[in-house]
Amino acid sequence: MDNEPATSTSATPLLKATQVYSMAIFCLAVGLGIGYMMHSSELTVETAKTAAHAVPQPAPAGANAGRHRPSLEELRQLADKQAAPLLEKLKSNPNDSTLLVEVGAIYHTSHRFKEAADYYGKALDSDPKNVAIRTKLASSLYRNGDVDGAIAQLNQALTYEPKDANALFDLGMIKLEGKGDGKGAIAAWQRLLKTNPQLAPDRKATVMKLMADVMTMMGDQNGIEKPRSNDGHE
Repeated sequence: MDNEPATSTSATPLLKATQVYSMAIFCLAVGLGIGYMMHSSELTVETAKTAAHAVPQPAPAGANAGRHRPSLEELRQLADKQAAPLLEKLKSNPNDSTLLVEVGAIYHTSHRFKEAADYYGKALDSDPKNVAIRTKLASSLYRNGDVDGAIAQLNQALTYEPKDANALFDLGMIKLEGKGDGKGAIAAWQRLLKTNPQLAPDRKATVMKLMADVMTMMGDQNGIEKPRSNDGHE
């Protein structure tokens, strides 16, 4: 893990906004998002939902006839209903990290990222070295707009488990999407591949594809020196 501050990007060339957007579209196209290394990624689903809201797609005629699409407010109300019995249990056992994580997950999937981060943070108070929980906290912080806080949490997680595939993948994605830091993303993913030789072939191939595309975009931005022949001509 590099020791550069999470808020610093001056040492690495930034990708253009259009290039970062293109990478985000690519990630969605291949089913990626933060948390791709997880067996069950709530954030991958969340990324797709966010994109669906941001870029509405026309539905076939009559496809939604008779269907009610829940509003964000209705989703929030449903989240409160789902969380209620867990919150009741927390009254008698406020430090139960399992319950706290479950509540955090409910709020995260209903786009209540600040509340999700609060509950994940409380879970970490009783289990500070739990890398999985800290990675979830990072994802909620990121979705709530705190890019630097998310990166800091992932860097902290990696001090406990330097090889954690989820934390390394998420770190690369957040550096790319949140900071436009292509070099930082590539460094995180190179470390992921180096320290996780057992990674499933499809996931390894996808990470390598991401790295290749980022390098191509960085080359497009900064210019790639053309090879010269032996006589000194291009």
